[in-house]
Amino acid sequence: MKNTLKNAMAGLTFGALALSAQANDKVQLEGAQIGVWTMDFDAASKLATEKKMPMILNFTGSDWCGWCKLMDKNVFAEAEWKKYAAENVVLVTLDFPKDKTIVPEKFVERNEKLQAKFEVRGFPTYVVLDSDGETKLGQLGAGRDKTPTSFVEEFKGVSRLSASNIATYAKANPEKADAYKAAIAESRESKKALQEWIKTGPKQNDENNKKFAEFNARIKAAEEKMKSF
Repeated sequence: MKNTLKNAMAGLTFGALALSAQANDKVQLEGAQIGVWTMDFDAASKLATEKKMPMILNFTGSDWCGWCKLMDKNVFAEAEWKKYAAENVVLVTLDFPKDKTIVPEKFVERNEKLQAKFEVRGFPTYVVLDSDGETKLGQLGAGRDKTPTSFVEEFKGVSRLSASNIATYAKANPEKADAYKAAIAESRESKKALQEWIKTGPKQNDENNKKFAEFNARIKAAEEKMKSF
């Protein structure tokens, strides 16, 4: 009887949280809507695939992470961001709070697996995925000077690599399609090469500093080329 009552109370607690979150336009626990933060990764992935929209996974510590709270206040709570998100992106919150009642138990292990999968080492981290819910396009971070405008521009810079954006551009500009795809491939390959090199644990010395600068120069050149289209 005690366990039954305990489970019932837990259900009421999470239900109240879901209602409160939706009422305050914060985080939903079930289902997904374009431009609304949800903890339901599966529903969000399905929605992104149906709508051919990129996703943002917000790895956060909602009740303890100062930078997370700063971004919530300065960027995500602002009308400019909400208006853009409502038409362009599917949003998922992957929360790692101190208060364990904030996240339903069924999401805890899944959140940890996604954190490991995308090698998230700090909060907040904003991982941008393609509409398949699998392909990582890039990731964004927090900043004291971040605004809705600046964050939208950062997101656009990453999401231009999405399959739907590539297809749309190629269809509208068939004469430039091959060059555009080549520039995107170069950007991806250069970033991947840098990541693989960093994983080898290179020592900090003049030779490796020079190599690191060369990687960054290659990435910058690829991104500048992409911006020219």
